[in-house]
Amino acid sequence: MNKKLILTLSALMAMVLTMAGPALAQQAENAKNPAAQRAAEMIRLIESGNRTEGRKFVTENYSPEFLNRAPMDQHLGFLSSTHDRMRGVEVLGIKETGPTGAEARLKSKLTGNQVLLVVRTEADSPHRISGLGLRRVNPEPGATSAKKLTEAEMAKELDAFMQKLTQADLFSGTVLLAKDGKPIYQKAFGTANKDFNAPNKLDTKFNLGSMNKMFTAVAIAQLAERGKLSFDDPLSKFLPDFPDKESAEKIKIKQILTHTAGLGSYFSRKFVESSRDRFRTVDDMMKLAREEKLLFEPGSKWQYSNTGFLVLGAVVEKASGQTYFDYVRENIYKPAGMINSDCYELDRINTNLAVGYEKEYTDDGIQFRNNVFAHVLRGGPQGGGYSTVEDLLKFDVALRSGKLVGKEYVKLLLSAKPDLKSPQYGYGFQIDTENQVAGHGGGFDGISSNLDMFLGSGYTGVVMSNYGGGAFPVNDKIRELVSSAGAAQVSNR
Repeated sequence: MNKKLILTLSALMAMVLTMAGPALAQQAENAKNPAAQRAAEMIRLIESGNRTEGRKFVTENYSPEFLNRAPMDQHLGFLSSTHDRMRGVEVLGIKETGPTGAEARLKSKLTGNQVLLVVRTEADSPHRISGLGLRRVNPEPGATSAKKLTEAEMAKELDAFMQKLTQADLFSGTVLLAKDGKPIYQKAFGTANKDFNAPNKLDTKFNLGSMNKMFTAVAIAQLAERGKLSFDDPLSKFLPDFPDKESAEKIKIKQILTHTAGLGSYFSRKFVESSRDRFRTVDDMMKLAREEKLLFEPGSKWQYSNTGFLVLGAVVEKASGQTYFDYVRENIYKPAGMINSDCYELDRINTNLAVGYEKEYTDDGIQFRNNVFAHVLRGGPQGGGYSTVEDLLKFDVALRSGKLVGKEYVKLLLSAKPDLKSPQYGYGFQIDTENQVAGHGGGFDGISSNLDMFLGSGYTGVVMSNYGGGAFPVNDKIRELVSSAGAAQVSNR
């Protein structure tokens, strides 16, 4: 590596990291890894938010392969969106991850949330950037308050946090935090429809994204409890020829529930190029997956699959004799008291649905684009339905109290399945075993929603946003608050 380049970049890195304290400045001075030094340049660009500087840097310092992987607007969008969300960064540390890799831990000056800036470079001089990304991380041990918060203190701190986000126009949606089924904080922010300046309300219905997978999994568990199917059943029992006869005999229901069946995602070019109004039923949606082939041997590894949960919707129909939509309404929404949840057909009259929005960063500033023509016309077993924070709390209460399925099946749903190559996913639920949290998130352009069920304490956190990525910082804040409340206590619920 060119010695002059090392000195120049080390000096830049030291300048950027000085804000985090002498120890990090010394670390920067001693750094020899080109990726760590490139990370310092990226931090400076993120801090400045200057798109003219960003364009020049990207053109001159990204490898040709990485540069051509996406349009310039997307490369600049990474810088602009990170600048917008962080509003200034505090550098907590930088770690070399090999001769061509580095990770910088950054803390947002606006929210306090932390991310890792991950940088890869070419092996040879001038060590241009060949890979770049952000990864959400939990705060370092000891970073959260050691004081146990009261419920009133939790609500006050969460509200102050939400005011910051909404004033910065980084959140639009609804938030709910509850203990043992009783809300201690619930509030709506922003607008459901920018064309008419219609405000979000607590009963505004937001798109769930992939959160529908929880309802599909509960439906399968109910049918298993009633003897209509078994988790060990082969798919061929219900769909003998999907994706082909041989594969259907290999795939087990439990593998589909845990994303280990080898199925992929039916959101293909065919879907993109088709009229959305062609896909209203599970059978309609299954036509998009008919040409799929197994990606790997069932049970050999984990890979998230939208097709898998669409297939489970077809299994629900075969085993129950009802349409998927009718079954879920009668067996999940109705007994749980979820009056504002469904897979609505969006060309019908549906009251109080939020429109999803995505920010676009341009040289002329931020513009909003809605997702009306980007998403599905109707959601289904794999995702895309609608609900409210109040209804999702009702779902949690009904599920964990044994109202939807017996306690044995609740445990099966909400526990990770490492024996099935699924250490962070149960049957249709994402599982954080370390923090005893089960639930699911959902995301797409203009969609960002999440349900966290804190199994060790009885807390419930629900965030629904009609801004793409809007729920992430709120989810992190709720987890921090529950941790600060001493969430290791066992709930009586």
